[in-house]
Amino acid sequence: MPRFRLDIEYDGGPYAGWQRQADQPSVQAAIEQAVEKFSGETISLRGAGRTDAGVHATGQVAHVDLGRNWRPDTVRDALNAHLSQAGERVAIVGVSAVPDDFDARFSALARHYLYRISNRRAPPALEKGKVWWVPKPLDAAAMHEAAQGLLGRHDFTTFRSTQCQANSPLRTLDRLDVIRDGDLIEVRASARSFLHNQVRSMVGSLKRVGEGAWSAADLKAALDARDRAACGQVAPPDGLFLTKVDY
Repeated sequence: MPRFRLDIEYDGGPYAGWQRQADQPSVQAAIEQAVEKFSGETISLRGAGRTDAGVHATGQVAHVDLGRNWRPDTVRDALNAHLSQAGERVAIVGVSAVPDDFDARFSALARHYLYRISNRRAPPALEKGKVWWVPKPLDAAAMHEAAQGLLGRHDFTTFRSTQCQANSPLRTLDRLDVIRDGDLIEVRASARSFLHNQVRSMVGSLKRVGEGAWSAADLKAALDARDRAACGQVAPPDGLFLTKVDY
């Protein structure tokens, strides 16, 4: 069966996450329903990352096997037409034919996330639901310096949800940069894979550094504790975006 790669963008606000759920809307189910309406086939879509409820994507990737060798642009346009008709907040940005051994999840070499913080006294009006509003001034330079202590291979139990189903808490964090651009603070994280809630947990703890409640040494001590209770506040899903997957 021909295999197609889908490059996907979505607003995670209306969904209970990427993964299909029996009684709640999901991004996966929305696309699967569009595929069925377009092709008449009932399929199971595999995504590169299972984003949580409320988390967005500009670079999610999935693959699907179809019974007919459609033109990729036909698949893209047909799926977008059905998604739009259904009122979904999901867009198929691109479709390409891929080899049978391509797997959106297991072929991935790296995943890249962006977390956005609106750091100003006034609440966001235009970007509500797409940023974490933090009115208290944050020291982005201190956050960046502290973040470098989390790079490398570590036991990230402190920054792992108690609901995480990964077999091991060991992960290699390749990038964790904190950059200020006016009132916007961007946290960019890259790794081959992440634990459940890892990025949001790290951002919430970095906020503690930014507001002066923690030092870089405190953040490193939280990591070394390998204890979920040592984690700072878990940042809300609003500001998190899956931006890119490398293959």
